[in-house]
This record gives sequence, structure tokens and C-alpha cells, in this order.
Amino acid sequence: MRRPLIISDCDEVLLHMVVPFRAWLEEIHDIHFDFSLGFEDALRHKASGDPVTRAQIWPLLSAFFETEMARQSPIAGAVEAMNRLAERADIVILTNIGDTLALARTTQLSDCGLAFPVVGNHGGKGPAVARLIAAADPLVTIFVDDLQSNHVSVAASTPGVWRLHMVGEPEMAGHYPPAPEAHARLDDWARAERWIAARIEDAERSVARFGYSRP
Repeated sequence: MRRPLIISDCDEVLLHMVVPFRAWLEEIHDIHFDFSLGFEDALRHKASGDPVTRAQIWPLLSAFFETEMARQSPIAGAVEAMNRLAERADIVILTNIGDTLALARTTQLSDCGLAFPVVGNHGGKGPAVARLIAAADPLVTIFVDDLQSNHVSVAASTPGVWRLHMVGEPEMAGHYPPAPEAHARLDDWARAERWIAARIEDAERSVARFGYSRP
């Protein structure tokens, strides 16, 4: 039987990112990060109170990923849940960290106990998800991501994919409404694992009953 495919984001799904990023900004760059204001309005220079511009944010993010990945730690329950799910599904980590840092992310995740293939990406994830599905021909595909824009992209490119919206950072989850394009919003791995497992079991039952998977 073809295996299911789980395509998961990394930051705020598997690993904490914004909290260690905030700590680094405070320590090294004297920048305050207020989650409640939305990412691009949240960063302000502490000395002046002036906002950090969009043009300044992306180099800061790049520098964080290039030098500070060791600050990141797993979201509660992510390692255990993903390794249990790996017994019954193939797993790929699709992360908007770019090709240049994909190897570093692979090592980072492996060191955390998440030894899965990593695919670097830029922009909407729909085209990359479509390519992964074409290559794997999975029984069923489940996509997990914290950003609504990526659920929009995947829904447009591969509407048959199950989409789980997950914001695993508790300090951020309350500031982001559920993505309408996702089938479910679950912010903890205990419930997320059960939901993913149920989608896999539904697909397996469809094959056993009808000879094919029904999304």
C-alpha cells in the first residue's frame, strides 16, 4: 500500500522560533518585539521607539538563522508525536529557510530527534507541495503550517491535501485567528497527532473499502 505523506513546517510547528528570536533581538540589537502588534509592526528600537523597517527585518531574520539556530528548542510534544507518526507515514519538512540553510536545518532538526528530509523553500508553499506529491504518489497528504498564507497557497495548488493550521508557540497562538483555508486549527501536538492519525486511518479505510483513497 502507498504510504501517507506528512508535509510539515518547522518554525512554530516543530521548533520555537519567535521567542528565541525576541531574546536575541533584545540582547544583541536592543530591539523590543511585541507579539501583539503583528510581525512587521512588532519590532521597535528600544532607544528611540522607532519601528524596525521591513527592509531591516529580513536581514535580522537571516542573521538569526545563520548564527543562532542553537537557541531554538522543540515545541512540546512535537518530537514524540512526529516519530510516532513516522511509523505509518513519510514525513518531509518544508521550511521557508531557503536552499542555503536547508542542510543546517536538517542537522538542527536531527539533533533535536527529528531526523526527516528537509526541503528549503521561498514564498508560498503550494508549488513545492505539488512537487512533493507528484514525486511520492502518497496515499493521502497532510500539510501542517502556522501561516495562513501557506494554507492559501496549498489550497490553490493541491486542494485535495488535508491542511492543519498550527501555531505551537503559546505566546503567539492567541494573536492569530484560524486560517479559513485550513480544515482544522490545533495548537498542541497531543490533539494534532490524533487529528493527523485520523486522516490517515480514514484514507486506509477508503482503500480497503473502495480501492482508492477519498480525500
